[in-house]
Amino acid sequence: MAGRNWNKDRATKRIDGKIDGLPLKDIEIKDYVRDTDLTNLSGTVAYRVDGAHLYADILNLADMLAVTDTEGETCHKRTLRFLNLHYRAVHRIISRVDALLVDFHNQRLHSVVAKPYDNEAKRVHRAVAIGQLIIDVLAQTGEDADHPAAKMRVGIDTGKALAVNNGRRGHREPLFLGEPANYAAKRSGGGKSTGIYLTNTARKAIGLADARNVDTTALTTSEIETSQKEAKLDVTADEIVKEWKEDLKNNPIAAFEFSGHTPPYASLDIEALSAKNSRRQDACTVYGDIDGFTKYVGSNIGTDTGAKNVFRALHVLRSELDAVLHEDFKGRKVRFIGDCIHGLLVEGTAQTTDIEETISNMTLCAAGMRSSFDLAISRLKAKGTDATSLGLAIGFEFGPMNVTRLGMKGDLIRCSVSRGVVAAEKEQAGCKGTETAIGEVAYSKASKPVQDIFGSGRKRSGLDYDTAVDEMSSKGDNAARAAKAMSAGSLLQPASAAAQSLNFPDRKTGPAGPGGFA
Repeated sequence: MAGRNWNKDRATKRIDGKIDGLPLKDIEIKDYVRDTDLTNLSGTVAYRVDGAHLYADILNLADMLAVTDTEGETCHKRTLRFLNLHYRAVHRIISRVDALLVDFHNQRLHSVVAKPYDNEAKRVHRAVAIGQLIIDVLAQTGEDADHPAAKMRVGIDTGKALAVNNGRRGHREPLFLGEPANYAAKRSGGGKSTGIYLTNTARKAIGLADARNVDTTALTTSEIETSQKEAKLDVTADEIVKEWKEDLKNNPIAAFEFSGHTPPYASLDIEALSAKNSRRQDACTVYGDIDGFTKYVGSNIGTDTGAKNVFRALHVLRSELDAVLHEDFKGRKVRFIGDCIHGLLVEGTAQTTDIEETISNMTLCAAGMRSSFDLAISRLKAKGTDATSLGLAIGFEFGPMNVTRLGMKGDLIRCSVSRGVVAAEKEQAGCKGTETAIGEVAYSKASKPVQDIFGSGRKRSGLDYDTAVDEMSSKGDNAARAAKAMSAGSLLQPASAAAQSLNFPDRKTGPAGPGGFA
């Protein structure tokens, strides 16, 4: 029995330490000016950036994941190579067009056009031209029937956002907070049709009439050609594809090789992973998204004091969500995606996942996240930062999970993509800021106490840690009983270090059970 648990006193110390380590007086808010380097931001500096935000979604990722009836190794290997091929091409595009690469998260790219600094229309035209270049290049970067060309949908918005340090180990990448990033993402994710979709704000900036429905009004060929003429990009799709093919020849993508990680995931060093050294096993994946954050940024970005409070709230809340996952429940953050955390959790052995315990502990972890989130909101307000308008939407799922790193040598990015990852994100997106949802597979394989907590609708409002552990333990859930016993024990005796878990070498994955996925 893993014996994971959440503790209010422990969480309070973490939260207060984070808040005290970020006094408002030490946070600097600056305006973005010429030649400002946003790739190595200090942990206490944020910039207001006026820019055009571009999101590009690969629409046929789900088709890749559904290429086989069983979600086995072949399915995951094909999908990861498919993504790796296109990541390399897009990385090359962004580096050639003087745009900022913000993030790749599975099928979704985020980039920002900040130049020219004094001309919004030209920035939007440039974003449109870059979006079309991405579409044209990725239409040519497929290899075969198993790894086809990517079908792309691009969303663009423009306006002011707050750029902060996203704090990845090894280097610091910028994170953009605010309406233009959020609305561009909504347009790229607003439908299944390919093309380039602008918000009405972006349309107005380049002299186009408002669209009645921005998610069904793609730019016309002539409108795109106008932007291409205005942008005058100094690189063509054919040039990028030629360079991409040459790079593949000189630096071929290694074949993906999987092994199972000996639980817990807390001990997994993701920065050491590569195609040949990837992980794969049955596990839970979770998305925890701060609800209402875009509006919170928009309401506060105009003043230095407001922007400082946004900065502080983001770092305190994300840090604590990560701590609950990693420290309290021994899971592993894959990455932060804006104001959202994506993570993994598993119990058992490298060869065989303890399914019920994994799902039960993921349920307790999600409940711990909500308790910590509510506690952090309270502690922030007590120390001068009012973020009470924010909520937390959580979704999780169970199934075959992989984790690896993809992309260009020297600049690899974390990736965990599977049917369960897609499902967990969808469950989270369907939640309000007070709700937690469990995916269909996790619900079907969960203990009866976990199923009772969520009900047939698979969604629960206000599921905090005390509620979850009490309801689950009272109905006989073993993980909840162990967690409750730990909490009771900590009240009776001094805390002591937990015994070290047994360590086994990582081994090639095999079937997780009679109906295994290998």
